[in-house]
Amino acid sequence: LENVAGGMERICNYEQELGEYLMRRMDEVEGVTVLGPELGVDRAAIVAFVCDGVHPSDLSTFLDMEGVAVRAGHHCCQPMHRALGYSHSARASLYFYNTKEEVDSF
Repeated sequence: LENVAGGMERICNYEQELGEYLMRRMDEVEGVTVLGPELGVDRAAIVAFVCDGVHPSDLSTFLDMEGVAVRAGHHCCQPMHRALGYSHSARASLYFYNTKEEVDSF
């Protein structure tokens, strides 16, 4: 059981590292607004975002055509969307099987 707990801790740490990397990379993209907690806040490797001039549903379709899977919609956070002035967002989700190279290609 100790090996499982240690493995889960490594997965959690890697997921946190990957999520922070995704946030930093997305901050570099002009026209992309990341929604939710700022970098440095303890959070999962899930990033909701909007792109200037592109509806999230269209964005998810365009990215899908390039082999990149994101979700688009409300994500059960309509109150946050309303508070920030958005109706929908796109969401990228990462886990231990994702890599920084995949984030870079995203």
